[in-house]
Amino acid sequence: MADLLLELFSEEIPARMQARAAEDLQRLVSDGLSEGGLTFSAAHAESGPRRLVLHIEGLPARSADVREERKGPRVGAPEKAVEGFLRAAGLKSLDDCETRDDGKGAFYVAVMDKPGQPAADIIARIVPDAVRKFPWPKSMRWGAGRLRWVRPLHSVLCLLDGKVVPFEIDGVKSGSITWGHRRSRHSAEGFSVADYADYGAKLKAANVVLARAERVRAIADQARGLANAESLALVEDDALVEENAGLAEWPVVLAGSFDASFLEVPQEVLITSMRAHQKCFSLRQPKSGALANRFLMVANQQAQDGGKSIIAGNERVIRARLSDAKFFWDNDRRRKLDSLLPTLDAITFHEKLGTQGERVKRLMRLAREIAPLVGADPGKAERAAQLAKADLVSETVGEFPELQGLIGRYLAAEQSEDAEVANAISEHYKPAGQGDSVPAAPVSIAVALAEKLDMLVSFWAIDEKPTGSKDPYGLRRSALGIVRTILENKERISLRPFFVICMFRVAHRMMDDESRVKAIEMALAEHGLKLSTTSQTEISVAIQEKYTVDVEQTFSQADDLLAFFADRLKVHLRERGARHDLIDAVFSLGGQDDLLMIVRRVEALGRFLATDDGANLLTGVKRGQNILRIEEKKDKRDYAGEPDAKLLTEPQEKALAKAIGAVTKDVRKAIGAEDFEGAMSALARLRAPVDAFFDKVTVNAPDDALRENRLKLLSQIRAATLDVADFTKIEG
Repeated sequence: MADLLLELFSEEIPARMQARAAEDLQRLVSDGLSEGGLTFSAAHAESGPRRLVLHIEGLPARSADVREERKGPRVGAPEKAVEGFLRAAGLKSLDDCETRDDGKGAFYVAVMDKPGQPAADIIARIVPDAVRKFPWPKSMRWGAGRLRWVRPLHSVLCLLDGKVVPFEIDGVKSGSITWGHRRSRHSAEGFSVADYADYGAKLKAANVVLARAERVRAIADQARGLANAESLALVEDDALVEENAGLAEWPVVLAGSFDASFLEVPQEVLITSMRAHQKCFSLRQPKSGALANRFLMVANQQAQDGGKSIIAGNERVIRARLSDAKFFWDNDRRRKLDSLLPTLDAITFHEKLGTQGERVKRLMRLAREIAPLVGADPGKAERAAQLAKADLVSETVGEFPELQGLIGRYLAAEQSEDAEVANAISEHYKPAGQGDSVPAAPVSIAVALAEKLDMLVSFWAIDEKPTGSKDPYGLRRSALGIVRTILENKERISLRPFFVICMFRVAHRMMDDESRVKAIEMALAEHGLKLSTTSQTEISVAIQEKYTVDVEQTFSQADDLLAFFADRLKVHLRERGARHDLIDAVFSLGGQDDLLMIVRRVEALGRFLATDDGANLLTGVKRGQNILRIEEKKDKRDYAGEPDAKLLTEPQEKALAKAIGAVTKDVRKAIGAEDFEGAMSALARLRAPVDAFFDKVTVNAPDDALRENRLKLLSQIRAATLDVADFTKIEG
């Protein structure tokens, strides 16, 4: 068995592309080897600033011989059919074929023996192919060549069992030579390697740490060590560690400082500036958590002067960058957030949705309406929503967009806004991702929900929904943020009315028209929406005569959005171990838009079905539903309705009818009190009479009246369980 060592050596590869490129190289070459008939025991790829490396172990010397058989036409088939068969099989005449009989007649069979190929020949074919079709996010051509690569490709090292595999890629010939660090003594002449172990050892001697994980560990360990040496704490940043590992082949962490006067600028601005511009780490005071005027940089060499020149150069650049940041911040501090609001009227949020200013007005109304439901002060929620987007036009956010919301909080505090308002400005984007926390303060919850609800409903209203893997406006993230915020704070909110309110507001941009008030109110009543008086008033004034309102379409869009939330809730609960079919069973009841209550129903249903009573009742209910479905389809009628007590002849059906009446009453009482455990306990009492009914009673009796009555009894079982969940949606 032999090992393959492949290195693609180029100019600097962008750090963000390296890890994925290593995976792609391993996949492309591994797939090519497998398709070529070569098996192997292990494959491992590495990436660095100037090289992609692949090491494959346990390759055979050649691929196995293969015998293929291809069935051809019948003996005596037309000549053209025979010629086509021979041409496809690569044979010259029927003399090269076998004749076989399958009992239905004789036919031709082409038997082709394909001898194995040397592994080197297969590698020489697949590596150039992998390089040419490599899926770089961005690539370039250079010189007169036609090859596209992320940066100019200088050399290809390819060794199989220590021997060069000869091939050429756009003028670059494979060999056994590689190069070390640009500043090592090997940087000019390069050096030859024998195998993977020799390759790694010689690279290290040439000041190159091959393993990305080793570079990551070195940076993290050195950074923490330097921070401890200065009695400071490192501002942990795993992504920055990874990025620096992609920038340095021989990482050396050094410490620098900046003028303490810059600490007047919000620490997040300083951290972001040093991170974005110089890839530097920040340091804190361990006890107070305040930012220190020290930073760490990652050099790509062990400098002869101990790094003094590198430190001085970075300090000069950091000083200039922080001066810029301070200039932006000082300019923003001179202005009130309110003074920035008119600028939002000139910024388009979306061509179909108006300006950011118009959106802010929607957020203010929505936050005020949500506030009482989450225990927030409506005035504070409205004020926070009014100021939430103001920092988008600040100079600091213009330079550092990732600080939006946070800068608004600082500016709000500067102008003595209420602390709850200031915090809500910062937290209204939360949760920003899967690992981010949700807002917990009532005002923050109200504004965060308003922001995400408006985002979702607005794009739903203009039919800009997520499709497949595409979600350019982050609507899935917004929906999941709403789900998490509601569930983790245990808030009781009916979502569907807010969907309708927001859709009317988006569609009609708050234009006044009294003539359509009654039509809208009738539509609301028809669809059973319970809206506050304020909400109904807002909807009433949201219509103008010249703007045609498709009320049915609006409610249909709201239902579609609710179904989208059901999918997001499934994703969220599935990660917590819940069954998606139970969520479907609850959502199918209709009118389920209180996420907290849905989850409680699902959890109670799951616990119930995990018991013997629950599992057996599910079996019985599904059996009855299957019978009903078949018979209703055959008879083309619905058997819903009360059975005739006089036609209940068997003791088991009498007992079942009595049990259904009592259980239905108790289940509805428990559901009304939101006692879902109690509803399940009541439902469990149906197990025994349902089992006895199916064991002793024939549903499709010869007597038509008796059969109809028993089918109605089955429909009563269905109706009783529908107060809890749609059992047809439950698997098992």
